[in-house]
Amino acid sequence: MFQNAIKLFTIRGFEVRLHFSWLIIATLLTWSLAVGFFPATAPGRSAGLYWGLAAISVVALFLCVILHELAHSLSARRNNLPMKGITLFIFGGVAEMSEEPSSPGAEFRMAIAGPLTSLALAVVFYAGFLIGLHWGWPIEPVAVVYYLAVINGLLAMFNLLPAFPLDGGRVLRSYFWHRRGDRRSATKTAAAVGSGFSFILIMLGLISVFGGNLVGGLWWIVIGMFLNGAATASRQQADVLAALEGKTVEEFSKKNPVTVSPELSVREFVEQYIYRLHLSMFPVLDVRSQLVGCVTTKDVKKIPPGAWERRTVEEIASPCSSENSVQPDLPAEQAVALMNRTNRSRLIVREGARLAGIVTLKDIMAFVAVRLELGDAPSPQSPSGLDKAA
Repeated sequence: MFQNAIKLFTIRGFEVRLHFSWLIIATLLTWSLAVGFFPATAPGRSAGLYWGLAAISVVALFLCVILHELAHSLSARRNNLPMKGITLFIFGGVAEMSEEPSSPGAEFRMAIAGPLTSLALAVVFYAGFLIGLHWGWPIEPVAVVYYLAVINGLLAMFNLLPAFPLDGGRVLRSYFWHRRGDRRSATKTAAAVGSGFSFILIMLGLISVFGGNLVGGLWWIVIGMFLNGAATASRQQADVLAALEGKTVEEFSKKNPVTVSPELSVREFVEQYIYRLHLSMFPVLDVRSQLVGCVTTKDVKKIPPGAWERRTVEEIASPCSSENSVQPDLPAEQAVALMNRTNRSRLIVREGARLAGIVTLKDIMAFVAVRLELGDAPSPQSPSGLDKAA
């Protein structure tokens, strides 16, 4: 989802990454607090102090957002949902799922965990604010704690808006899913509500702009456009999952893919296979036709061109793993999820050490496109006599 995010650290087994767009909102928040909130709350202090308080507040908010997303991730783990990690970006944070929840209950528990965490943080910080006032703490730390109480409360309330894919929208989807027993229908309804909310935000933003609040109005417009795009993507994903329902990898597998020998030099591999066939990944078979692994253009890029003559395919090939290969009976939607998670467009299909074929994202999505064009027509059965060749 966020290809250019930088890994910061790992917490409870989840990678926390920072997208460059987070720096934009962090800068704007720091500036807003330093020139607006803190001078109004604690007048008469130095500009350096205001900027310091603003920086502390933004770092604290950064940690609060991580806790919000960590709550989602831990809930997902308890419900056996694989997570890609946590990424902070311009609109906050996102706990990236590799798969959709398996039940309405799992969806609800995972979605509500984040807002409840933010609400709990708001209560804790507000209690700290009241204690600070009661005991006469300096106004500076009291102002920081008050800001964190307010911002966490707003974060909880905003995320609880029934605008899919916000947390509130996911709660709404879990409700419709429970009532109807149909995830696709529930997703479409929740996404439609999300699109409605996005247009409301855009209209409010336009009103603000014409009312003289240019920055605030533009911000609401951008958020509305983001939510509308996310809701549209969610509807499309629901259509893809519905089109692939009941389909397995074997039905899309190319049974006789082009393979390479591990004894080839890297130069021979590049010139005879990559340049001629224009493919990015090839299975590697030994003399007994046993699957050794796969070799990709990424593997080649790691080797200096001057060493291509000396190095062999066997030396640079990657062994088969759960990241680059699948079983024939794997549901097709899980293969698509794996490709998205690992940024691959081709996967090896294998049965133990035997090569069963290759499955590509292009072939699966071509089927999806035709299936959606035909609407609710019965899903075709795989023709038994037509094995594909790469």
